Amino acid sequence: MVRDIIRARGHKNISAKHRSTFQITREHDITKRADCIIAVSADRGVSGLSNEFKKAAKKDSVGITLKIVAGAHLEVVTGEGCNKLELTDERDIVIRKSNFISERTLMINADKSAADLDRELVANLKRPEDIIIIVEIID
Repeated sequence: MVRDIIRARGHKNISAKHRSTFQITREHDITKRADCIIAVSADRGVSGLSNEFKKAAKKDSVGITLKIVAGAHLEVVTGEGCNKLELTDERDIVIRKSNFISERTLMINADKSAADLDRELVANLKRPEDIIIIVEIID
């Protein structure tokens, strides 16, 4: 199994209302308008994932699981990789329900967006505490 772990923080302005994406960013501060961001102060953008993970994610229709751990809550999101993934952005990681790809995209055809996340999890994401994000390639 190929796995990578991203460490980030919660933020008081996280609303998680976006209906097609969610984003993890290295930025330390966000406004209330950033309705897709679910975590800030990440220790890396998508380009900082391991070479092994990026290589595995660039296979068409490969399964990817992303687990968000905030407080006592765990949320699992599944989607797909693609041979067109660029994985070059140094600042952000974006998960998309659509098949749109940019330099920030980690996963397409995801089963959840920010708006789909459990609201108890979102309440924890609003706290300025540690968040762990685990990404795995499903064999």
